[in-house]
Amino acid sequence: MNIGKTLFAQLMDFLPWTTFARYVQRYGGDCRVRTLPCAEQFRIMAFAQLTYRESLRDIEVCLSAQAGKLYHMGLREPVKRSTLADANESRDWRIYADFAQRLIDQARKLYAQEDLGLELSNTVYALDSTTIDLCLSVFPWAHFRSTKAAVKMHTLLDLRGSIPSFIHISEGKLHDVHALDLLIPEAGAFYVMDRGYVDFARLHVLHLAGSFFVTRAKSNMDAHRIYSSATDRSTGVICDQAIALDGFYTRQDYPEHLRRVRFKDPESGKTLVFLTNQMTLPALTICALYKNRWQVELFFKWIKQHLRIKRFFGTSENAVKSQIWIAVSVYVLVAIVKKRLNLDASLYTLLQILSVTLFEKMPLQQAFPGGDSSSNSTILNNQLNLFAY
Repeated sequence: MNIGKTLFAQLMDFLPWTTFARYVQRYGGDCRVRTLPCAEQFRIMAFAQLTYRESLRDIEVCLSAQAGKLYHMGLREPVKRSTLADANESRDWRIYADFAQRLIDQARKLYAQEDLGLELSNTVYALDSTTIDLCLSVFPWAHFRSTKAAVKMHTLLDLRGSIPSFIHISEGKLHDVHALDLLIPEAGAFYVMDRGYVDFARLHVLHLAGSFFVTRAKSNMDAHRIYSSATDRSTGVICDQAIALDGFYTRQDYPEHLRRVRFKDPESGKTLVFLTNQMTLPALTICALYKNRWQVELFFKWIKQHLRIKRFFGTSENAVKSQIWIAVSVYVLVAIVKKRLNLDASLYTLLQILSVTLFEKMPLQQAFPGGDSSSNSTILNNQLNLFAY
């Protein structure tokens, strides 16, 4: 029943530490390390995320107050902020990036059967980026503007469970459309993007790979109608057309027909024009797919509000990337625990409870509302709701 273990120790038991050790060995993370190996660094940084620590001193003071419980957290020695700072600066961030990706793979399998609210069996991704502002004098490597520094977090979110399947951290000045070059297109999957990603050469690559995309048309797009399908304007769909591009370069970049759906949102009264290479689905389904893109916006809002990625514990590129990847690992870990323990509470509720109970000794299931201590199933059907307060 894990009665003798703290909640933090039980939470860490969900992590595949053997896999983590392989990544540490791959990148030489513990080479010539006498104190604070990578596994302990990860535990401390995960603790900082779960308890909303604001600085290295904050971490040191908080853990020193629980000195008698450090061994049960997996920490062999008292934590010194200088040692932790050195570890954040020197341990290869790719260790934590690969480990986060391994957790993402686990979480996506658990949430593979989530209901999108659409009659689709295809995988649906939302692609977007968020900018994390930094101080130029403190983070001079994070090029963005002449008076400002920033990093961008490019994210491909699997809408079944709101699990990020791909994350790339770049300088702030990297344009969003270049994220398309980093993706490996998945045949049959939908990629939902805003119009900042409209580059017809790159969209054609998705099309040739057998993928589908849904995006918004730019106002200056040069195209002509090939034919129109019948529509019911009472549903908000004004027109459903097949079009061909007329621009000199765009028609070379995308020589095939596209589908253009014009939709008037009955709630806001705005008229939106969508572009897609999916020619058979109902027009309302195309509109609903784009509406679901807002889940990635909610993901960015949620992770900025509830994880520590706006205040960094180090100033180097390695320290910043390590902290972001560990934050992502914590997010995905809590999502895995939520599914495996069959918890009805939202991720917000789970993190709030963990933030004040990590040192308590009780079965993990009993710490959360809606826990089913008798269930060990890993294939369940609870919806991951990020914002159900």
